[in-house]
Amino acid sequence: MIILPISLTIAAGAALLNLWLALRVGRVRTKEKLFIGDGGNDLLTRRMRAHSNFVENTAFVLILLALVELGFGSSIWLWGVGALYLVGRILHALGMDGMMWGRMVGTIVTMLTQLGLALTALAIVYLTPVNITATEVETVAAAPK
Repeated sequence: MIILPISLTIAAGAALLNLWLALRVGRVRTKEKLFIGDGGNDLLTRRMRAHSNFVENTAFVLILLALVELGFGSSIWLWGVGALYLVGRILHALGMDGMMWGRMVGTIVTMLTQLGLALTALAIVYLTPVNITATEVETVAAAPK
């Protein structure tokens, strides 16, 4: 059995953050009695977008995080990347409520996280030396041409 502690922990944190974002939307919906759409309510629109933006980005981050952890192994920097991503998403959500620097920082953290994980994934694939056994060399050499 393979256990990916970093990916599982960050995925659990992301699930909790997703619930928090959904509850924030639900509170505005209940208060304003807007159960479908946004009714032109600016706060509801911003909270819905914060939640949607989280969902749009988090799947990519979690997939990349898990695959990098599989290919590279657990490391302190990968823990840091995952934790920083979650903090960035909290800042983004608060920024959508008016703390504009939080939105900007959250967006930058999200983009840099995805870029860094994507480049790391590519580096694992294309820069990791491949060990070829003698049996594999013989099999390739014996293949009909």
